[in-house]
Amino acid sequence: MKLDKELSQNKQEEPMSVTTRSLVTGFTGGIIWSALGLIMYFFSFSEVAPRSYVLRSWITAEWTSSWLGNILSIIIIGLLSLVSAFIYFGLFRKVNTLWMGVTYGLILWVIIFYILQPVFPNVPDIENLNSNTIVSTICLFILYGTFIGYSISYDYADNNSPKEKNEEET
Repeated sequence: MKLDKELSQNKQEEPMSVTTRSLVTGFTGGIIWSALGLIMYFFSFSEVAPRSYVLRSWITAEWTSSWLGNILSIIIIGLLSLVSAFIYFGLFRKVNTLWMGVTYGLILWVIIFYILQPVFPNVPDIENLNSNTIVSTICLFILYGTFIGYSISYDYADNNSPKEKNEEET
């Protein structure tokens, strides 16, 4: 019994790779910030809810307007956010600054609201959205980009610091 306890204490878990942690960050960011987007919709800060993009553009069933549609939309956005985090990891992981995350969030906003807007027939054109929706969604995307960007860049820099490499060599 004592031997088993000592063996389990000496056994260490394999640490997650930086890529895996980046994907977890992406999923978490998608869940958190899409839930905040839903709250913004409920309090009329935004004319569009996350379900407007993910579900209502393709499915017109009545359940998409219920709590089930909201929860499913948040989960789907979390999964789509894995792609966003992977792109950030691949392109900008070495840029360890807050401003790259802000820029990334603004780039995502432009992609969603301008470039991909024809894909979402349930969402009005940017010219037909009120200023509250535009400002609040820009802020939401900036917060999302900052969360994704700074988390991934910090984690990458923390795991690739010269201090750790020197300790491993000795």
